[in-house]
Amino acid sequence: MSVLSTLRHPIIAAPMAGGPSTPALAAAVSAAGGLGFLAAGMIDTERLTADVAEVRARTDRPFGVNVFLPDPGSVDEAAIQAYAERLAPQAAARGVSLGEPVGGDDAYPEKLAALLADPVPVVSFVFGLPERAAVAALRERGTEVWATVTRPEAVSVAVDLGVDAVVVQGTEAGGHRGGLPDDDDYALLPLLRLAAAHCDRPLVAAGGLVDGPAVAAVLAAGAAAAQLGTAFLRCPEAGSSPMHRAVVASAAPTALTRSYTGKRARGVANDFLRQHDAAAPAGYPQVLHLTRPLLAAARRDGDTSVANLWAGQAHPLARDLSAAEVVAEVSAGARAALAAAVERSTRWG
Repeated sequence: MSVLSTLRHPIIAAPMAGGPSTPALAAAVSAAGGLGFLAAGMIDTERLTADVAEVRARTDRPFGVNVFLPDPGSVDEAAIQAYAERLAPQAAARGVSLGEPVGGDDAYPEKLAALLADPVPVVSFVFGLPERAAVAALRERGTEVWATVTRPEAVSVAVDLGVDAVVVQGTEAGGHRGGLPDDDDYALLPLLRLAAAHCDRPLVAAGGLVDGPAVAAVLAAGAAAAQLGTAFLRCPEAGSSPMHRAVVASAAPTALTRSYTGKRARGVANDFLRQHDAAAPAGYPQVLHLTRPLLAAARRDGDTSVANLWAGQAHPLARDLSAAEVVAEVSAGARAALAAAVERSTRWG
């Protein structure tokens, strides 16, 4: 029996690395009948192990862990150095130095080994597709493997690897683009329909989904479940900062940018994004490490003109509710929207 078939509600909490995703949030979503996810990205293996243990202590329901895959591409060192020189005065004005633009694999081998040694119900991958051997090893231990795609041609590749489900992420999504390369611009509904035409695995829709009618739309379009991230940012269980929560509650527009991390991500448009986006080079995690001290200082100072504030395009619809309330209300709203759509369609017949 697949994990998706055990859910009482077709709601999945997106793994939001960098603080918003917490064991409390993952456990609350799972306990409410959805599927909670832990973000393994940007933390060490010991922290991941502790987070998994905490979720298990909070609920006996299934949950997932999301893993960042290492980017195999090369970076333009000269472009990154030029970007560092561009940002240096801004960092100095805050009394901090920029970080070292080093590479790295986010301890991927160690995290994969930990998840093989202590299996969890679901492991999903972003920033590319996992190796066939990793998929097989996880599945042998009873773990479902989900791959994230952001373009149609990646769907068949993911299926050929033997994954159990495919997360289809549209450009409306907040945070980083989950596919590789990251320069795709497919909106969720066209991508979902293209994926459904050539995929026999369950599809999980992600990108700009915050309320019930949006979830109803992707369920009608072929998704087995909907993955929501921004919808949970204002929940008390989330690790979002007060500044982040306030911006999510606003009507501020969003944009995709590489200016913060070297990888395209959607956040609320601010002065930093507008000033540096055109000059920002591709290069993750190098640019992430470079900007970290500056962004930390901006968060410390509560400066929304500089801090990265990830959010999906529909973020004004997010509400200040508990995670369980979000799961219940969005699911009920989806059912009501589907019923209303059926009723409206009878008028044409």
